[in-house]
Amino acid sequence: MAIRNILFDLDGTLLDTNELIIQSFQHTYQKHLNKQVDKEKIIKNFGEILKITLDREFGVASEEAIKTYRSFQIENFEKLITIHSGIKEGVIELHKQGYKLGIVTSRLNDSALRGLNHFGLKDYFESIVGADNTDVHKPDPTPAFMALKELGGKPEETLLVGDSPYDILCGKNAGIASVLVGWSALPMDLLLKYEPDYVVDSMEELVSLVGKLKD
Repeated sequence: MAIRNILFDLDGTLLDTNELIIQSFQHTYQKHLNKQVDKEKIIKNFGEILKITLDREFGVASEEAIKTYRSFQIENFEKLITIHSGIKEGVIELHKQGYKLGIVTSRLNDSALRGLNHFGLKDYFESIVGADNTDVHKPDPTPAFMALKELGGKPEETLLVGDSPYDILCGKNAGIASVLVGWSALPMDLLLKYEPDYVVDSMEELVSLVGKLKD
């Protein structure tokens, strides 16, 4: 069946929020635990819901740690985020070709919208499902199903594009073909163990892939 819908993860897939996330965690560890943590440890948790990570790492201090983390992000957001090469051009092209586009992210909605608006991407997406919309997150299929309901799409007509195991598994659990992006901060050998359906090394390659799958 032809592809009609494309769901995108946000962090690390469309937007390069890696440095923002790393520095937010490092600031939080330093403030609450007086501890310096290298970026490799932080990257291992990319894609996981923030509360789960901080509950595990900070225990009873988790709620205060979340406030510290989010305050740092708010203050440094535009300064530390960038957009991956070719992303905006690719999104515009896919939208122009008539594909329905959605976002499925574990980032809070206001923050996700702030990032999309900063780079002029928001208007190309008909559905944005963020952390505020559901208590059940990737790899559970619920966020993907919510986005598809808004798009009026079917899993078998959809691709889910992401950079983490949570994205690949969300696709598998929803019956949606998964596309792993080659610019993930996570090690590629680790990601390939989750057996994504496709791997692309650029946004141009994704547009080309979608074109091959449209019939």
